[in-house]
Amino acid sequence: MRPRPWPRRTAAALLAAAVLLLTGCAPSVDPIERLGRKAAQRVRPETPAGPAADRPYRRWGLTAPLPAPPAPRARPLRHAARPPARPPVVDRVRTTDRVVFLTYGDGAERDPRLADMVRELRLPVTLFLTDRVVGPGYGRFARLLSVGAGLQNHTLDHTALRDLPYAGQRAEICGQRDKLHARFGVRPRLLRPPYGLWDATTVRAAADCQVRALVLWRAVMTDTRLRYAHGPHALRPGDIVLVAAGDDDVDGPPLHTRTARLLRAVQREGLTVGRLEDYL
Repeated sequence: MRPRPWPRRTAAALLAAAVLLLTGCAPSVDPIERLGRKAAQRVRPETPAGPAADRPYRRWGLTAPLPAPPAPRARPLRHAARPPARPPVVDRVRTTDRVVFLTYGDGAERDPRLADMVRELRLPVTLFLTDRVVGPGYGRFARLLSVGAGLQNHTLDHTALRDLPYAGQRAEICGQRDKLHARFGVRPRLLRPPYGLWDATTVRAAADCQVRALVLWRAVMTDTRLRYAHGPHALRPGDIVLVAAGDDDVDGPPLHTRTARLLRAVQREGLTVGRLEDYL
């Protein structure tokens, strides 16, 4: 009996398979091999090594990335159901952790690059705001909040609190607490008295407004250098630093440039930046 001829489609498929087999181009049909290839792709590092990986901190003038701050220990003040009857007044935190704290006042919203810096370097910064600035600068402050900045109380109108009667001080402190909650959904627990001026009435009014601590500063980062409140010395663990804002055209470099200079000083002392709210 004469054998029946192969159908044309079948013959063509067999011929193509033979060609692929001879040329070594046939795809693997081994499922184990395919799984192995996929697994190797998963463990391949996504971030390339070399100069490209250094860009975030180099872009801001640093020679090395900032070390991550240590995990904060449990503190009774932090976990208390109610604030202390007499909030402490601090310009530094008593800690053995090698951290300093970066704080800003009104004017942080004028430098749009500051939010980029906070996001890229993951800086745990704290902003002390007055209502008269928060109002027109709402969008920029919201962006800083979205990248991790803490928002705290700097009174309604930036009025010097010292020697004001109790009712006036309480209105300034509680009023700004309520404004920040209404605008941003946060309840500030720290207060920076305007100009660093306060008295016993300030402490009493702050306690009645659920303030946990009055925050001053140990050093100020100006346009060119660090100025210390208690004589010249190097940065020490626990120092609270105020990064002063200035107009770009009149008062020197913008905040992100001042912050970069401060961070280089922080690195020279073998320190890093901690989150103030984790310690107070």
